[in-house]
Amino acid sequence: MNNILSTSETKDFLRRGFTRRSLGKLATVITAGATLPFYSEHAMAQLSMIGPLPADAVKINANENPMGPCPEAAEAIYSVVKSGGRYMYEETFTFAKTLAEQEGVKPDHVLPFAGSSDPLHRAVLAFTSPTKSLVMADPGYEAGARAAEFVGSKVIRVPLAKDFSHDVKAMVAADANAGLIYLCNPNNPTGTLTKRADIEWVVANKPAGSILLLDEAYLHFSEDAAGTDFVAKGKDVVVLRTFSKLYGMAGLRAGASIARPDLLAKMRPYGAGALPLTGMVGAHASLKHKTLIADRRKLNKQIREDLFSWLSKKNFSFMPSESNCFMLDAKRPAGELVRLMAAEKVFIGRVWPAMPNHSRITVGTADEMEKFKKALLKVNA
Repeated sequence: MNNILSTSETKDFLRRGFTRRSLGKLATVITAGATLPFYSEHAMAQLSMIGPLPADAVKINANENPMGPCPEAAEAIYSVVKSGGRYMYEETFTFAKTLAEQEGVKPDHVLPFAGSSDPLHRAVLAFTSPTKSLVMADPGYEAGARAAEFVGSKVIRVPLAKDFSHDVKAMVAADANAGLIYLCNPNNPTGTLTKRADIEWVVANKPAGSILLLDEAYLHFSEDAAGTDFVAKGKDVVVLRTFSKLYGMAGLRAGASIARPDLLAKMRPYGAGALPLTGMVGAHASLKHKTLIADRRKLNKQIREDLFSWLSKKNFSFMPSESNCFMLDAKRPAGELVRLMAAEKVFIGRVWPAMPNHSRITVGTADEMEKFKKALLKVNA
C-alpha cells in the first residue's frame, strides 16, 4: 500500500477518519485501475443484464438510447479504429477543449472520463469519509452510496419531496459536516427535475467545506439549464456529464467531470489509464453536431408524452418525468410485474427499496412502447 498511497495521502485519509482497514480497501480501488471493481457502472448494469434476447424482445430496463451514436460520431469511430494501436491522447485533450468552450469554462476545468460513474466514485472517495457523509436522495442512483459504504464513509439517504424533486432543505440539514451532497438532475430513477432555484439554494446554504456533486447524466432530455455556470463562478460544485444517454454511446464510454482545478486534483489519484479512443472521438463529433440535442430531446419527448397520455387514459399510475425513464406504479410488489412482463418478452427496469411497488421504465422507440402497452394491458387484465 505504501507504493500506492504517499505518506501525505495516508495521513490525509487517517485525518479524515478512515481506518487502516479502509486504507487497504482504498488501495484495492486504486490498483484496480480507472473504476471501482465492486460497484462500477458495469457492476451496476449487471442488475439489468438478462442474457441473450429473442429477436423480437423489447429491452427498456437500463436507460439505454436505442438510437445509438449519431452518424457523425459513428463515422468518426469507424475512421479511427485502424489507429487503435496508439493511445492518441491528443483526441482526449481536443474533446476536453471543445466541451470546455461549449460550457463556458476554462480547459483545465474539464477532466474527461469513460462515462460518468468513474468520476462519481472518485468524488465519493475524495470528499467523503466516516466523518464526512455522502448525502443523497432516496430513491437515487445507487453507485455512489455503495462505493461510500464499501470504504466506510457515512451515507445519509433523504426521501424525495412530495413533487418527487430533491428535498434540498432536508438534504442540507441532514449533516452539518457533510462532505458531498449528491444531486442527480433529472433524477435517476424517477426522471423528475429539481428546480434551478433549489439548486442555487444548495450552493448558497450548504455546509462550509462540503461539495455539491451535480450529476447531469440526463440533463439533455430536459429543457433545464446546466449547472456548469456554478463551476465558472468558482463554486464548490462538481458537474458530471456522460455521453451514454441522449448521445447514445453507453457501450462506447465517454464522459467528463467539470469543476475547479483544485477539486479535480483531489479526484485524480483514484485511477489511471488512457481513455478509449473510440469514445473520445465519438463524443467530440457529437458535441459538434449543432442540432443533435434538440432533435433527440424532441423525439424522446414525443414518445414519452404519447405514452403518458395512454397510461393516464388506462388509469395506470406513474411519475411524470423529464427524462428518458419514469417510474410506473405496479400497485403490487413491482418485482412481480417485472417477471410477468419478461414472460411477454418486454424487459422493464429494476425496483428501488424506497419505492417497492414501482419499476423504472426506459422510454424506447415508438414501436417498442407500443409493444410495452400491449404487454402491460395483458398482464393487468
